[in-house]
Amino acid sequence: MSRAILITHPEVAIDPAVPVPDWTLSPTGFNRMRAVLDRPWVTGLRHIASSAERKARDAAGVLAAHLGLEVRVVEGLGENDRSATGFLPPDEFERVADAFFAKPEVSIRGWERAVDAQARMLAATEEALAIGDGDIAIVAHGAVGALLLCHLARRPIGRDADQPGRGGGNLYAFTRTERRLLCGWQRMEMARL
Repeated sequence: MSRAILITHPEVAIDPAVPVPDWTLSPTGFNRMRAVLDRPWVTGLRHIASSAERKARDAAGVLAAHLGLEVRVVEGLGENDRSATGFLPPDEFERVADAFFAKPEVSIRGWERAVDAQARMLAATEEALAIGDGDIAIVAHGAVGALLLCHLARRPIGRDADQPGRGGGNLYAFTRTERRLLCGWQRMEMARL
């Protein structure tokens, strides 16, 4: 049984002067990615797909370098478009994110609607899964990862499906053929797949 493992990038170097899609991983984020490399599930990966955003490409690059694999960038795997607001302070961001999930058919402060981000993420996931057979890591982002999880779990969009904690670096897995969830969110360094 081949698996798809959706991985969210870990901690980033936040710089309000830099567009969010151009943020890189922080030293902590890079260290967390390196800590994953000895997990048994990593050795089974045969393909790596990534969002075009720098932080996701950084995370995917750590896996790819370790395994000698190529990273295939899939544009549609990007985070929900929040360019209308740009960087928001953490408390304000959390309030807007709550509204994004609570009202999926409404654009909150100019953000991409959750239903549109979900449809884009589903199409991008299908594109990633067409890369080849075997286990695949799909390196993406928290909000679109939660939207995909809602679809896979056949449940309505809700913030309760969001990844736990702060900073990212979580994963879940599903079967490639049936698109059946194998596990919910787990911290990537401790994940048992």
